[in-house]
Amino acid sequence: MDDGSSLTDGRRYHHVSNLPPETFLRGQEGLLANPASIYDQSTEAQLRQVFVQCSLLILVLGVLQQHLLLQDGERERLLCSMLFYSGLSTLIQSCLGTCLPLVQAPSLEILIPAIVLTAQIVTEPACRGHCEESEEDILPRANPVRELQGMTVMVGMVQLVLGVTGLSGVVLRHCGPLVIAPLLCLLGFSIYREAALLCSDHWAIAALTVILLVFLSQHLRSYMLPACLSMPQLPVCRMLSVLLPLMSVWALCEVLESFGVLRLRSVSELLPALKTSNTSLPVPLRSDLTSFTVPWLSLPLAAEAGLPLLSVRGMAAGVVAALSSSVSSVGMYVLTARLLGVPPPPAAACNRGLGAQGLGSVVAGLMGAPLGLSSSVPNTCTLGLSQSGSRWTVQLTAILGLALGVSPRLTQVITSVPLAIYGAVLSVTYTIAVATGVRYFQFTHIDSGRNIFNIGLAVFMSLVLPHWFRMQTLFIDTGMVSVDVLLHSLLTSPVLLVGILAFLLDNTVSGSSSERGLDSAEMEKTGWTSVDSGPGYHREVVLIYESPYLLRRLWHLPWFRTTPFSACRITDDGDIL
Repeated sequence: MDDGSSLTDGRRYHHVSNLPPETFLRGQEGLLANPASIYDQSTEAQLRQVFVQCSLLILVLGVLQQHLLLQDGERERLLCSMLFYSGLSTLIQSCLGTCLPLVQAPSLEILIPAIVLTAQIVTEPACRGHCEESEEDILPRANPVRELQGMTVMVGMVQLVLGVTGLSGVVLRHCGPLVIAPLLCLLGFSIYREAALLCSDHWAIAALTVILLVFLSQHLRSYMLPACLSMPQLPVCRMLSVLLPLMSVWALCEVLESFGVLRLRSVSELLPALKTSNTSLPVPLRSDLTSFTVPWLSLPLAAEAGLPLLSVRGMAAGVVAALSSSVSSVGMYVLTARLLGVPPPPAAACNRGLGAQGLGSVVAGLMGAPLGLSSSVPNTCTLGLSQSGSRWTVQLTAILGLALGVSPRLTQVITSVPLAIYGAVLSVTYTIAVATGVRYFQFTHIDSGRNIFNIGLAVFMSLVLPHWFRMQTLFIDTGMVSVDVLLHSLLTSPVLLVGILAFLLDNTVSGSSSERGLDSAEMEKTGWTSVDSGPGYHREVVLIYESPYLLRRLWHLPWFRTTPFSACRITDDGDIL
């Protein structure tokens, strides 16, 4: 392999082009001769991915539980089931999707329409006009879980249509640096309130975790094991930069809590909305989570809640959630490729990724998941800390998630991690998305008045509109609940707004290709433009993003050679994004 190129075997990708030689002498994962070493590293990577995934899951489900009014035990079962659905969707994505090491999980982009939908369900009366039943007989009829399941199915169906028909690929061909940069920046900034909420559980614990994360991943990133130990020379501190601080601070918290020095809280106590509504419901302390019996084995099925309910308002919320999560996922495809030093994914790979993501959400919704699934932002950003990624590791992580998903007792261990640690992990990982987004500005003529205005307007309006419409929940009142849900979900989704605004401004305001950054030398080298990058570049793209084996067999069938399934194949002439 030439110096400064990318390492890939179709399963593992390692970023070495932008690192000094002393930093990366050998690949971190999967390139060792000793199988035991490969297993040890994969185990570390699995635990790291699971804990990072759970940091997002606990935050998302903690916000959702105040609207679903969950009782003791139901929180753990919900987290357990979402781990199972996330693991299942991750397997589908790794086997049928983009071929990038992506972990699937519920996201804030899907949570926002879900909150809008549940607010409509709770506030809307069970009957219109004259009601003969008493209020006690009417309220129990509201079942937000079934409508959320229906919304999840709708999310998957829209994503599946976007991927299989190739509509996402058509849009992606017109997305340049001035679209990707604001999107990644806003994805990173979108969680600062929620991350601060988790860190507020104990700011000292959060600060200690952040310091350890920064110290291991940056200051000691080039540290190798001593040669006298006769072990592979690997950047150990960088590899353990997430797992080691998390486990160390967690152990310290357990010791302090056992001596009564430290008192930690649950997500319910940190959410102010619970203190203003439903005050009759007891808010459990973190130490009270073990006061009820949690089974060792429980299959995450929709037997209790029933089958998904496809209401009109649920489908309206599902459409917005699908579009928002699709924009976020495409940003994660680009971010993953950038962090691992491989060419950006072609349109066909992005189509496959959205199709596989939609299939996972449909299956999860039919099985009882209250939220759809998309590519996890913190898990993707973790690749920037370790500077390596492995599809094999992600598949093992999915299997571990499936195992945890059928055992609420094991999942309860994850809930005992202090929220401040999870907040610190989210705070550090999301900064990678912001920094990568800022990096894309260098490909454009940043001093151009056109670019300055477009970037400022897209980012500013995407922050202002959601903030105002969250405060003015009753402002939108068209008389049709489904239209209200659609508009309110759209105007409170910052990621979707910045994607739409940046796309429209970049493609409608006149500007040269060099001004937009479409013909810079760096962008030509990375394959962002339609300029011919040579047969060697195309071979690298095909090697990385070639369709999985099962799909390649299907493509040879006569019926699958026609549209829309051709949108998921890489063409012979190089279908490059």
